[in-house]
Amino acid sequence: QVQLVESGGGLVQAGDSLRLSCAASGRTFSSLVMGWFRQAPGKEREFVAAIRGSGMSTNYADSVVGRFTISRDNAKNTVYLQINSLKPEDSAVYYCAADPRIFITTRPVNYDYWGQGTQVTVSS
Repeated sequence: QVQLVESGGGLVQAGDSLRLSCAASGRTFSSLVMGWFRQAPGKEREFVAAIRGSGMSTNYADSVVGRFTISRDNAKNTVYLQINSLKPEDSAVYYCAADPRIFITTRPVNYDYWGQGTQVTVSS
């Protein structure tokens, strides 16, 4: 079992930055692919970014390339999502997820463990 707890969301203005954090416990963190997803009201949960256990490989949704950066600190069992130049369309609940397989996947169904989510609201 893996427990995930997100933090760092909030109400911000367009153009601001946020850093989301996700603290993990319960399993060797460095063995997990970690992903960030988001879900806006009335929309499906969508892939945002993911990072392999070593931190050497990342993957991003096209819509966030250049503005979002995923990183991890295996010593702290934490994964981060740095979000710059926030836009109103980035407003959503952001979820952290963990996948015990080796390779990055963008499909939510492949992630076995999920956090409770953190709300990000961007005002124009």
